[in-house]
Formats: sequence, C-alpha cells, structure tokens
Amino acid sequence: MTLDQLGAFQREMLETVGQNNYKAWIEPLEFADIQDGVATFNVPTNFIGNYVSQNFGDLLIHKLTSLGETVQRVHFRVANSAAAPRVTSPSIETAAPVSETVRPSPQTRLETSKAELPGAPLDARFTFDSFVVGKPNELANAAARRVAEGGPVSFNPLFLYGGVGLGKTHLMHAIAWELQNRRPDLNVLYLSAEQFMYRFVQALRDRKMMDFKELFRSVDVLMVDDVQFIAGKDSTQEEFFHTFNALVDQNKQIIISADRAPGEIKGMEDRIRSRLQCGLVVDLHPTDYELRLGILQSKVEQYRSQYPDLVLADGVLEFLAHRISTNVRVLEGALTRLFAFASLVGREITMELTQDCLSDVLRASERKISVEEIQRRVAEHYNIRLSDMIGPKRLRNFARPRQVAMFLCKQLTSRSLPEIGRRFGGRDHTTVMHGVRRIEELRSSDGQIAEDLELLRRALEA
Repeated sequence: MTLDQLGAFQREMLETVGQNNYKAWIEPLEFADIQDGVATFNVPTNFIGNYVSQNFGDLLIHKLTSLGETVQRVHFRVANSAAAPRVTSPSIETAAPVSETVRPSPQTRLETSKAELPGAPLDARFTFDSFVVGKPNELANAAARRVAEGGPVSFNPLFLYGGVGLGKTHLMHAIAWELQNRRPDLNVLYLSAEQFMYRFVQALRDRKMMDFKELFRSVDVLMVDDVQFIAGKDSTQEEFFHTFNALVDQNKQIIISADRAPGEIKGMEDRIRSRLQCGLVVDLHPTDYELRLGILQSKVEQYRSQYPDLVLADGVLEFLAHRISTNVRVLEGALTRLFAFASLVGREITMELTQDCLSDVLRASERKISVEEIQRRVAEHYNIRLSDMIGPKRLRNFARPRQVAMFLCKQLTSRSLPEIGRRFGGRDHTTVMHGVRRIEELRSSDGQIAEDLELLRRALEA
C-alpha cells in the first residue's frame, strides 16, 4: 500500500469511527503488509488486537478493499513500533474511547511526598481517630483497623460498601494513613477507580502498557475507591481483573470500596464480581440516631477552638441528629454552616436560629415516607394481611405488628398521633400513644423487636 493510499485509509477510518475511537483503537495500529488476501497490522498488545478485530475488523477490510486492495481478512500481531509505518494522524487531539471517556484529575499523579501516597492525595482529616464508631459501622471499622496493621493477609480483598456519606472514603484514607505510619516500607497505592481507568487509557494511548502493568503489580497494598465506576467499561475491567489476580497470587492486600454490594453492581463482569466476593464484604449501614449525635458532638469539639465564644443551646444537636438522617456529609455541612452563621451575626445557637439558618436543608431532609408504605412493609415483614393489621382484631399476632407500625409512623413521618390513629382503623390517639410507648419499652428488652425495627427502618429509608 502506497503512502497516498495509507493517508486515504487514515482519513476514511477517522471519518467513519470518529475522533475518540480512532485515537484510542485505530491509531495504535501499524500497517505491515498485505499478502495472499491477509492484511497484517502490528499492535502494542493482544488486547488491542482482539478489540479491533471484534469491533472494527469488517470495517478495515471494507476500507482497504475500497482503495483497490484485495483483502479477505485482517491479522494482528504484537510487534515493536519500529517495524512499519504507523497509522496515525498528527492533527487529531488526544482523546479517550467514547465508552470510557474520563476527565483527567489534577490529583492523578505518581509523585510521593510525606503528605500523600502515590496516586491520590490523602485527606489529613480522615483518620481512625476522627472516625466516630457506632453500631452501623462497627464491623467496617474493626476490619479496616485489622488491615491497617499491615500484617499477614487475613482476608483478601476487603470490600467496603454503603451509601453516600456513610464513611467509606474516610476508612480508606484512614487505612492508608495508618499503613504509612506503621509500615513505611510497604508500597501502598490509593486511587479512585476513575484514576485507575484514566491511567489505563493513557497507557494505551502512549503505548506504555508495560509501565502501567509494572506499576500496579509492584504494590504491596492496592486501594481502589468507588469501584462501581468501571462497571460497563469492558477494557478497564479486563485490566483490573488481571491486576487483581496478579496481586492476589503474590499475597498482596487489596482494599476496595463501592456504593453497593459486588453482586448488585450492574455492568460488572461475573468473574470480577466473584473475586470481589471471595474476601470479606462489609456493609456500612445507614447511620442511626446515636451515631449521628456522636458525629455532631465530635464536630462540636473540633469547632470549639475556632469558635470559643459561641454558645450552643440544649437540644440543638439532638434536633439535627433526628431531622437530618440520610447523609453524614449533609449533617456535617449543616453544622458547619450553623457555626459560621452564628459567629458572623454574633448570636447564640438556639433552636430558632437553627431552624432559620438551615431551613432549606431541613426541608430537603424531611421524611417522605408514607403511613401506607409503613403499614404495607410491616404486614409483609410479619407475614400478615394488611386488613388484619389495621382492622379491629386484638390478637397478639396482629396487635404487636400494629404497634410496631404505629411506632415507625411516629418516628419516620411528620403525621400527628390523631392522624396516625385514623389510618389504623379510626383508633384514638391515646391508643397510638400506648402502642408507641410499649414498643419503646420492648426495644431495649426484646432483641427480636429491636432487630425487626432496624430491618424495617433500613428497608423504608433505602
């Protein structure tokens, strides 16, 4: 094929597949020759050859044939880049594949300093000392501390998952800081899944896959945050799979976090799911009232040095812990705003000031769970008919679930006692009050009731 034909081939492929796909998959190809109807291209890796063959093979044959060449099939072989003219277009801007487009973060770098590990900077606030432990995150904290000791691998990988603002990233940073202090000899790499993907795509573009593989296979501890980000990114998953296996085979520790359990991540390959599930999978449960209150109290102690003259009225922290229940980041942000506002206007932090200052946050955090939804969930949990639970029957099998439902309605909705009573077959508000008090008493003495309440609350707030 002449240089003119090669140039025409480049332009037609660019116009057909688009700039992103061209740069990522076609440009790395090096045309070698055409013999006996077989067009041979040199490729930097087997993976690129397989991908191009599956996705662009027929197109390559069509374009070469349209230029007057006789081609029945294409062949790809791994060879040095100096072997033949490269299929390239210097006018094209560097870009990632359409299916894996990422914006390079300024935090994605390899420099090492005392303040950060290779990969991504660590937040000095996120240590084990600043992590408030409660029942919802007790197991996650214990597992993280065990891994942070840097001793022999006991469970690999450690997979932490939970919703937004429940402490996954905090624990990941805390592990990295602890390992840095305890075992400075270990090569610890912490980064987000987005950064892993960006480095992989960059290595493909720059033809530095061997450097990429060497970097990730030489670490002693690999920590990848928000791994759900690579779901649906086939090529990145492929490389992550091989990196995972290589490190496990060397008995190196892997720590992963995600916003959901491995089996619930859509678009994740089954073989990766199975490997993520082979270690210890720990769920950071939604925060309960006691944990939220503990977090607020811890933050207040930190703020005392900044705002020594501020006065905090009784009941404010309890009010915030009760009203803002879904996200710890929102909770902490609300307290930060409250302290800053009170400091600027020179006023005591009262309940009235709190409601005025945080009116938008409180509105957004209002519970939107309906009485009907609670009734349905409780009936399903106890395997009774909804009509029996809200009906007049006073058998224990129906009365106890009814009281549980009343208690949850009082806790999770803004409905008044008379309104709740009307939704339960027109009962008086005193009946509702008695049911709520009875469940409050049983909650501390009956483990089964406490467990039922926690399961139902989590299901309703999910």
